[in-house]
Amino acid sequence: MTIGPAVGPLSVVAVHGVGNSFGADLSDSRTEELRALRSAAWARELSSGLGIEPDRFDLDFAYYADHLRGGPVRQGMQDGFEDALAQDLFDAWARELQVPREVSQGHATVPLRAFSGWLARRFDLAEGPLRVFIRMLFPEVAAYLRAEDDPQRVAAREAVAARIARHRPRVVIAHSLGSVVAYEALHAHPELRPELFLTIGSPLALPRAVFERLLPSPQGVAPALRGACPPGVARWVNISDPGDPVAIPPGLGGFFDGIALDHTTVVGFHFDFHHAKNYLRSSTTAATLAPYLG
Repeated sequence: MTIGPAVGPLSVVAVHGVGNSFGADLSDSRTEELRALRSAAWARELSSGLGIEPDRFDLDFAYYADHLRGGPVRQGMQDGFEDALAQDLFDAWARELQVPREVSQGHATVPLRAFSGWLARRFDLAEGPLRVFIRMLFPEVAAYLRAEDDPQRVAAREAVAARIARHRPRVVIAHSLGSVVAYEALHAHPELRPELFLTIGSPLALPRAVFERLLPSPQGVAPALRGACPPGVARWVNISDPGDPVAIPPGLGGFFDGIALDHTTVVGFHFDFHHAKNYLRSSTTAATLAPYLG
């Protein structure tokens, strides 16, 4: 891909997805060290896809995972989640993926072990890592979406908004759960005005789990509810991989107004699904960012 001559690095704020906690009880200096490492890693992946040097990006990493903690647990869940909301979100996701009745076994809650085996076969994934990923995914999503005014949700959202306000990027790139946090942060702060909001591997439109819980609430009359592009965003582009079971449903355009481009394209491999690096390296991401680089 041909990129024009450098006119200064492209300012980007990256918003991470699930599984990115730096760990507990870190000093501010250590947190900043790790933030810098993640920033450099995202810049390397983006530059790899574009065939340019990483220093063409001035990239800041918006870190919010330290604000999310597990919720209340219920006992006796041997093949599911102890957190009731995490279980509810998992059940909604499984049913959106059209889990067969023989897998759900007629239960009100979907058995995790049977479901992960079925999902691994459907998407040609390794079952063991998939089950580990599912057990990590839903407690984090539940921690964020537990209640509209939950302190964890507010703190995570404001942490992302603060990094965007501090860095004033031309581009915000948000992956996985980070797309939900960034969407709400940009809506809560319309004074933040990135030229491009790029969502990758996003579950924003997941019915009965994420979509109806968004802030601001989708407008209209069910089942025709619609979300909207954050008011300060000049252009919103979404990229989803049809082999990424988290980006369900894969197209956001059917649920949100104001999306300029809604790409569904293969970006990764079955053993490496949903990783941010696959999206960051992809030719679709490169083509989306190229106009902002020169």
